[in-house]
Amino acid sequence: MQATALRIEPATPADVPLLLAMISELAVYEKLEDQVVADEQKLREALFGTPARAEAVIARSDDQPAAFALYFHNFSTFLARPGLYLEDLYVRPAFRGRAIGKSLLVHLAQLAVQRGCGRFEWAVLDWNQPARSFYESLGAMPNSEWINYRIAGEALRRLAEGP
Repeated sequence: MQATALRIEPATPADVPLLLAMISELAVYEKLEDQVVADEQKLREALFGTPARAEAVIARSDDQPAAFALYFHNFSTFLARPGLYLEDLYVRPAFRGRAIGKSLLVHLAQLAVQRGCGRFEWAVLDWNQPARSFYESLGAMPNSEWINYRIAGEALRRLAEGP
């Protein structure tokens, strides 16, 4: 049996339609497809505008697009160092079980170390036990000391209006 060739490369502007397709696939998997309002223009601007707001890599298995990871830098005031935050990691169903997700995490961990990051963090939906088990098998631990909060949509607009 021949080994599968895996390449992980930074996304390019030409990859935006592919990224958007995989983002839509991820949303269906997470049962959040009604929340996707991204389009090619918004994604292109976020990834390749000035300033770029996020970065992405694409994993290709034998030249077939298999997975992606989208990430950005945050900052720890306690460490006085940047961190790497993984917003999304998605492996297409036909490519699961081939260590592609692990390869993406290794790639991003190496990037975080190269960039002097003090942390590499991400969130996972509480019901996604396969992902949770996978992450924990790599040594990641859930952070139960913190509760994530989010403000969006109309509540965000109201807050921005001030007192």
